[in-house]
Amino acid sequence: MSDDPTHVREFFGARAAGWDSRFPDDGPAYAAAVEELALRPGDAVLDAGCGTGRALPPLRAAVGPTGTVLGVDLTPEMLEEAVKAGRGGRNDVSGPAGPEGTATLLLADVGRLPVRDGALDAVFGAGLVSHLADPVADLRELARAVRPGGRLALFHPIGRAALAARHGRRITPDDLRAEPRLRPVLAEAGWRLVSYVDEDTRYLAMAVREA
Repeated sequence: MSDDPTHVREFFGARAAGWDSRFPDDGPAYAAAVEELALRPGDAVLDAGCGTGRALPPLRAAVGPTGTVLGVDLTPEMLEEAVKAGRGGRNDVSGPAGPEGTATLLLADVGRLPVRDGALDAVFGAGLVSHLADPVADLRELARAVRPGGRLALFHPIGRAALAARHGRRITPDDLRAEPRLRPVLAEAGWRLVSYVDEDTRYLAMAVREA
């Protein structure tokens, strides 16, 4: 699909209401990916392109009651589904309070984050890279918001080949998620790729914010 922000909003807005029911078994994969971020109690973490907020509960559990979890998405309908699911509250207003609290949800573009420099310890991005209008600039904006040494997880619950097959197509050489393409893009944006997994059952690229 297009990476134009307007088209991204239209695509996901039309599918938001049934999004979770399309992928009901992805929860454990999200939780496992969040675990690899090695978050600590009290950390501040951003779910970039959070959608319906499937990563928000494990992120919230990882940073504990003293931590901060922000969910940012372009699509209002997706954020509304996250609120309905009890995963967060819009515009700093808490949603239903659980034992680990909830995330703060913000309607915003990851390329223009309402976050001060170095405020975050980590960023989690599920299915994010292929929807960035300007990958280098947008990943650089994420780097701006993360402290040196902070981590970035680029995740998808299935790998590139499985995802391409789901959509009836083949992987193309220009796929930004491929390691040879992703590594230099991350480096130009201020990140160092430290691990890369692309299997049928998951995709996970981990990077560290350079000083």
